[in-house]
Amino acid sequence: MLGWVISCHDDKAQELLERLEKKYGPLPQCRAVNYWRGLSSNMLSRMMCDALHQTDSGDGVIFLTDNAGAAPYRVAALMSHKHSGCEVIAGIHYSLIEQMIPLRDSLSSSAFRERIVTLGSPGVTSLWHQQQKNPPFVLLHDLYES
Repeated sequence: MLGWVISCHDDKAQELLERLEKKYGPLPQCRAVNYWRGLSSNMLSRMMCDALHQTDSGDGVIFLTDNAGAAPYRVAALMSHKHSGCEVIAGIHYSLIEQMIPLRDSLSSSAFRERIVTLGSPGVTSLWHQQQKNPPFVLLHDLYES
């Protein structure tokens, strides 16, 4: 089962998780991380790292964030490069997450990414999709060493 880390501004992440659990019961491998104004990037990173490890059973983890480019998205992006099977999604909302609940058991993390972005388009994107538009910077030195 794919783990979920919902991370949004203020108390939106906790509200989303509580609303889902009120309707569907406890969601295994799912954590909310709220990002409050004034919270340091270091503390947010620690909180999201803890949530990542609590939700990862080996099948992958999906970071569900509210805004592309904002602190939760950036922290998740950095973490995803260090952990295989992680995907970072931005622009999430309740009805979209609700549609994705049954797919946590059956899809790979990359298939999940494709499905949620397709369903949520045009307001939903992923780190992978953003990188396809703007490929990461590669030093020429690194190309010649390969």
